[in-house]
Amino acid sequence: MSHHPDVKAFYDKRSFSVQYVVSDPATRLCAIIDPVLDFDEKSGATSTENADRILAWLEAEGLTPVCILDTHPHADHFSAASYLRAKTGAPIGIGEKVCEVQQLWNGFYNLTDAPEDGRQWDRLFADGDEFFIGEIPVRVMLSPGHTLASVTYVAGDAAFIHDTLFMPDSGTARADFPGGSARALWASIQRILALPEETRLFTGHDYQPGGRELRYESTVAEQRATNSHISQCLTEDDFVALREARDATLPMPKLILHALQVNTNAGRLPEPEENGRRYLKIPLDLLHAPWG
Repeated sequence: MSHHPDVKAFYDKRSFSVQYVVSDPATRLCAIIDPVLDFDEKSGATSTENADRILAWLEAEGLTPVCILDTHPHADHFSAASYLRAKTGAPIGIGEKVCEVQQLWNGFYNLTDAPEDGRQWDRLFADGDEFFIGEIPVRVMLSPGHTLASVTYVAGDAAFIHDTLFMPDSGTARADFPGGSARALWASIQRILALPEETRLFTGHDYQPGGRELRYESTVAEQRATNSHISQCLTEDDFVALREARDATLPMPKLILHALQVNTNAGRLPEPEENGRRYLKIPLDLLHAPWG
């Protein structure tokens, strides 16, 4: 845990997402984690504002990206991984279980010709894979539960956990998407909380409960002691009951049907049709809607 990378956060207010640049201060090499491609569901407009903000900051700081990483196929925003790959030449990566997510969601969208082998990414990570950001060692931990393909990137003393644990006052991530599992999420959280207690944990969303200031960084010790879900669950069964009861009350993310067809394609938008326009598919009556 002697390696201490620099971490810069970029917050997207529209999706409550936190994007990260994790860099090695010795070599000035970095990775971009969970970048957002902007999309407005009311107008159908897309933009690269978030990604371009990151690129401008990298140039100002003299940082060179060596990889662009997603922790999982996101349900609440489009990934900017492929856009940033085209701009920087850095390879893109995600957990290897994304192939299972592709198989699941391609069926939902009836995308019969879409690849289901993860070829859209340059690197598919297995549990325990290791690589470097400059001199910073990175270890990949499979972290399913929120999705089938979720992973945690442990870079030195920093772990990028996205939708597993939120800040302690917000508890844990939901596990009711297709392929999700509260029981698998519990196991993933236990692996994260088994990291050294001083490990810095960087979450992927902050909804600022009660209007408090933005927060996205905690430690293993803080999460063990004060996480509003973990601290009240003595057993796995306690957690599963709490998580499933909570999930039953939640509406689906407003972009889930828009985003998964893009994010299972590494953030690439659908190809233009003969009129030059791109179109998304929205399967009707696929997901449960709490009408109350």
